[in-house]
Amino acid sequence: MNEKEPLKHIPARCVLVCVGLTIMAFGVAFSIKASLGTSPISSVPYVTSSISGLSVGTTTIIMNCIFVLIQIMLLRSRFEWFQLLQIPASFLFGAMIDVGEAAIGGISCSNYLQQWILCVIGIFLVALGVSIEVMAKLITNAGEGVVLAICKLVPVKFGNMKVVFDVTLVTISVVTGLLVLGRLEGVREGTVAAAVCVGLVAKQLAKPVSRFEQKYLA
Repeated sequence: MNEKEPLKHIPARCVLVCVGLTIMAFGVAFSIKASLGTSPISSVPYVTSSISGLSVGTTTIIMNCIFVLIQIMLLRSRFEWFQLLQIPASFLFGAMIDVGEAAIGGISCSNYLQQWILCVIGIFLVALGVSIEVMAKLITNAGEGVVLAICKLVPVKFGNMKVVFDVTLVTISVVTGLLVLGRLEGVREGTVAAAVCVGLVAKQLAKPVSRFEQKYLA
């Protein structure tokens, strides 16, 4: 796609962003329900939710708004002001996490196998949501926006910096949980599974998602 093509079908692309964020949010809700640890990007909101008493959706909104401010401070005049749309997108994402938690609240999970089933569903939904959001080619989510901002300032590949960023978030979550709560909170084997598998699943979804884009958004 050339530089002008993303300007086509803006309403449809906005809808896709909203759909992608909603699917991602339900993926986060399933990972929370599984109680095997959230994805790295949700680990900090989860532990801060446990500490503050706020919902995970609310702490997600706060964290993502902080991420946008970090992007502005890092890039300054190079910051693309269109990316301020990350803020309303963050509000939608956070709100839908809370909606997702309420919607699946009645699902029972009584053994380890059932926990993993919910965890796998969460991983798949997050990967699908990411794929749809990327296909829309409008805005990045706030977390990836920080990684992209850093990559513009230092000669590091996005994939490598994303790993460093995710590890940093998990480390913050672990340290915060141990210091404030005296235990690990939201970081378990499911966190590792999400860190490894979300990207792999998203790659597998890239072809069908790309075909959809070429058919309806080209």
